[in-house]
Amino acid sequence: MNTAILLIGGNLGDRTGNLQKAVQLIAADAGAVQKISALYQTAPWGAVDQPDYLNQAIMIHTSLDALTLLHTLLDIERRIGRIRQEKWGARVIDIDMIFYNDDIISLPDLKIPHPRMQLRQFVLTPLLEIIPDYIHPVLHKSIRELAQDCKDNLSAIKLNTEQP
Repeated sequence: MNTAILLIGGNLGDRTGNLQKAVQLIAADAGAVQKISALYQTAPWGAVDQPDYLNQAIMIHTSLDALTLLHTLLDIERRIGRIRQEKWGARVIDIDMIFYNDDIISLPDLKIPHPRMQLRQFVLTPLLEIIPDYIHPVLHKSIRELAQDCKDNLSAIKLNTEQP
């Protein structure tokens, strides 16, 4: 069994509903959800002229290999309504694979660990909730240390909502 850490997010439509649907489809098609963070509201990163995002971190156990998991997650995005247009643009749903076991993968369509996760509070803050002591296999720092070192000044605000 493999362990994957995912970050889901979106800033269009029913943000909470889209994240709930993503969690349901991930559990049905990708693997058993082991841990899930609260929802976090964050300002957009990159293209800033768009609505705030909701983000959430998920740990799953999956029998899928990393590339099959990626294609499954892309299919889930499509089924929820994701249309890929511009990099860092507004989106109904985004599902990123942050870690897959302790693997280091560099393929044209898949980079694990996610190559920019340590630069973004909207990734690190939800991860702190579910894997604070996990050691990044390339940077050799814990999620807690990466969050403390992160220079990103866009805060991730924990929402007081029920879990999906």
